[in-house]
Amino acid sequence: TSYADDESVPARKFAVLGAAGGIGQPLALLMKLNPLVSQLALSDIANTPGVAADVSHVNSRAEVAGYVGEEQLEKALEGCDLVIIPAGVPRKPGMSRDDLFNINAGIVKGLCSAIAKYCPTALVNMISNPVNSTVPIAAELFGVTTLDVVRAKNFYTEKAKTNVGDVNVPVVGGHAGITILPLFSQPTCLRGISRFSQNECKMETLKLWKLRLERVQQHCQWRRYAGAIFADACLKGLNGVPHVVECSFVQSTVTELPFFASKVRLRKNGVDEVLGLSSLSEYEKNGLESLKPELKASIHKGINFANQS
Repeated sequence: TSYADDESVPARKFAVLGAAGGIGQPLALLMKLNPLVSQLALSDIANTPGVAADVSHVNSRAEVAGYVGEEQLEKALEGCDLVIIPAGVPRKPGMSRDDLFNINAGIVKGLCSAIAKYCPTALVNMISNPVNSTVPIAAELFGVTTLDVVRAKNFYTEKAKTNVGDVNVPVVGGHAGITILPLFSQPTCLRGISRFSQNECKMETLKLWKLRLERVQQHCQWRRYAGAIFADACLKGLNGVPHVVECSFVQSTVTELPFFASKVRLRKNGVDEVLGLSSLSEYEKNGLESLKPELKASIHKGINFANQS
């Protein structure tokens, strides 16, 4: 008997808001394949019935339905356990994060208002960029920074010559430019830990920043994969699986900033515990102080937008 057929697996409704877009469509497919999902609601301003029909052909547990426009948001969101938001426009070459925010902020606020009205207890995963500013618009969200963790894990395994499945590397701070701080001094590995030197930490961090800039100019499958990984972790937490820990950009007291990305423990009510930073290397301590001004400004951009709207 497959896991999907096990009656002990709770029924979970999952919604993708922005399901007809470049991130939403492959993300919908990945979540249709997830045996923890029993209902998959796909919503967008157009084309979702066709996407839903296409995705529904995959032989898996989830029943799929497509919804179009604001007038069908209630049906899409009603009874949801988990909502993921890739809605909005992607950042394009020559577009600043301010430009991106000015377009996506209104979209995010409208969707979060609908979530608060129709499924207030749902966990909400925010993919729409700039995450450093879109998460503070509605506060009680998970900023999906898993993409940075996936990249850091790959960089670590390439350097340490180990299996990527055995490794985890925390990434803290934010989800843009210098606000991304991978903690290569704190890897966890099932087969022994290789400690990076200060210079190696710096080089790998610079490589991660450079890769993010390059990916703005091309389609990035990693983002869809990372969104599905974090959503799966949230579903496991909802189902009571113990010791589910992922990095996410959330409301936080880890630093003096009101929002910060760090390890969080996921349970039935969402964030069970926001974990601290442990012992940072000198390079990481300097990086933490360097990122704070930019991250603070991005956070307050989202807060100010929410207060003025």
